[in-house]
Amino acid sequence: MASVGRMNRRIFLRGLGGAAVAAPFLGSLALHRRATGQAAARGKQLFVMFTHYGCITTRWFPAKSHGPLVAGDLAYSLAPLQPYVGKLLIPRGMRAMNEWTQNNTGPGHGLGQGNDVHLQATGSLFTLQPVTPNTDEPFSFDSSTKFNARPVGSSLDHVIAQQLSPSGVPLFMRVGNRTDTAQSAVSYLKNPSDAAGAPAAVYPGFGTPMQVFASLTNLLDMNQPPSPDTYALMRGKKVSDLVKDDLGTLERMNMSAVDRQNLAAWKAIVNDMGTVITTNAMCNKDLAGQIGATPDNVASKTSITDMVTGDLDYADMYSVMAVLSALCAFNPVIFLKYPPNYTFTGLGITADSDNLAHRLDSAGMTGTCYPDVINLVRKIDTYYATKFAKLVGLLDSIKNPDGSTLLDSSAAVWTMDASDGCAHNLNNLPVLQAGGCGGTFKTGWTINVENGAADLTQGNSELQCGPGGSGVVDGLNKATGTDPSLANAPINKYFYNLMNALGVKGDDTGFPQLGGSGPVTKFGYSDKTTDFCGGFGAVAGAGMHDPGEYTALKAT
Repeated sequence: MASVGRMNRRIFLRGLGGAAVAAPFLGSLALHRRATGQAAARGKQLFVMFTHYGCITTRWFPAKSHGPLVAGDLAYSLAPLQPYVGKLLIPRGMRAMNEWTQNNTGPGHGLGQGNDVHLQATGSLFTLQPVTPNTDEPFSFDSSTKFNARPVGSSLDHVIAQQLSPSGVPLFMRVGNRTDTAQSAVSYLKNPSDAAGAPAAVYPGFGTPMQVFASLTNLLDMNQPPSPDTYALMRGKKVSDLVKDDLGTLERMNMSAVDRQNLAAWKAIVNDMGTVITTNAMCNKDLAGQIGATPDNVASKTSITDMVTGDLDYADMYSVMAVLSALCAFNPVIFLKYPPNYTFTGLGITADSDNLAHRLDSAGMTGTCYPDVINLVRKIDTYYATKFAKLVGLLDSIKNPDGSTLLDSSAAVWTMDASDGCAHNLNNLPVLQAGGCGGTFKTGWTINVENGAADLTQGNSELQCGPGGSGVVDGLNKATGTDPSLANAPINKYFYNLMNALGVKGDDTGFPQLGGSGPVTKFGYSDKTTDFCGGFGAVAGAGMHDPGEYTALKAT
C-alpha cells in the first residue's frame, strides 16, 4: 500500500480531483463549473447496492404494501434492517424495463427483447435502454447477442456523476473483484460522439477496497495531525487562499481571455469542493477508525473467501470504503455491485447462486427442484440484507454538523436485476431505500406507487419447490413471479426522484443534461417494457409516456 504522508498543498489539490497548476487550461472546467450545480447538491450522497438474481419475494416483501412501517413488518429476509425501520422507504408496485420472455418474435410481442434473461435485465436496469445487437430468438446461442449485446446509453451512476462528481465519474466498486461481462455488468458509459443506437462500454470501476483506500490517501492523513493547510481548510479557509502565491503567479502571466476565464472557473470549483469538506469536517483519522477504515483492516480483508457473515467481513470493507469516500467528499455517487455466479461457501452453501435462483443445479429453465432450494436462496437474501444493514448502520453512526446523520443526508438503495429469480420477472421489483436524502423522501413507510393499495401481492416465489410445490420447476411459465397485470409502475419515475433529490438538472425537455436548469422528468428509452421489443427503434412511438417523479415518495 502506498505510504500515507502529511497532506501538503500540491497533494491536497491533487486529492480534490487532479487539479494542479495546469488545471486552469483545461477548457472543460469552465463548462463544468457553470453546469454542475454542485452547490445545490452539497451534502447529499447516493449509495446503491446491486445484487443479482432477484429474491424469494414472499419472504422479502412486507405483507403490507402501503402504510407506516414497524419493526415487525420486516420479518424473514429483511429482519437485519429492523433497527432502522424509521429511516426506511420501500417503494412498491414498480417494474424495471426490458423483460425477457420466451415468446418474443418482434415488435408487439412479449415484454422486451429476446436476447438473454440476465443480459437484458442487468444491462437495461440502470440505463433504461435496449441492448444491441438485438435478437428475437430467445434460445439462440449466437455469441454476439446471447453474451455480448450491450445497452445503447449510459447508466444512472454516470448520468448523475457527470453533473455532481468532481471527477465526472461515479465511485463504482465490484464487490469480490469479479470482472463483469455484458451478461453481468450494470455500469455503462456511452461515448457521446457515437451514434444513438451504438452500444455503450462496460465501466469497470474499482475491484478491491485497497484500490479505493489508496486513492483516498491524498485526502486522509491516517498517521499525523492535520497539516496547517488542512487545518485551515477545516476551519473554513478557502482553497484558493491556501495557494494564493501560486495563483498570483499564474494570474500575472500573459494569458488569453479564455484561459483567464478558465482560471477563475478552476478557483471556484476547488473552493466548492473544499466547502464540502469544510461543511462535513469528517475526513479525519478518528472517524475513519470509527467505521473500520484503517490500514490494517484494509490490508487484512483481501480474499473473497472472507465474504461470509460476521463483523466487518470482506464484503463490508467495500461499504467501509463507500462511507469513507463520503466522509472525505471524494464522490457523492457510489455504487456497490455484488458478484454473479457466486458460491457462498461461507454460508455453508455449495451451489452457484445463479443455479439456485433457477431452483436447479444448473442454469437451465426447467427440471427437478434442488434440495431445500427455497431456504438456501432465503439464506442468501438474508446475507445481502445483513450487508445492506451494515452500510446503513455505518452511515447512521456518523453525525453531520447539524446533528443529523450521514444516512439522513443520503439515499442508500438496494435493488436487484429481477423480482423472482426463477421467473425472471421485472414487475413487482424489490427496492429498499434507507435515508431521506436531506428530508426529500418520506421515510418509515412502504408506499405503493401504482395505486396505493396496502394488499399488493408479495409474489409467488414458493409456488414451486416450496410448501405445496410439486418438486419440479418451470421457469418458462413464470408462475413463481407476480401476475403480469400487477405492479407495473415504471422504475424510471423513481430514478427521477433520486436525481432531483440530489440536485441533478434536466434540459428543457426534462432529460438529465449537463448545463440544464430544470427538474428531471424523463430518463431512458421508454417507460413501457413492450417498447423494447425488437430493440432500438423497432417500436413506433417508443418514449416517455408518463413523465415526472413519484410525488407519493416525497416528504410532506
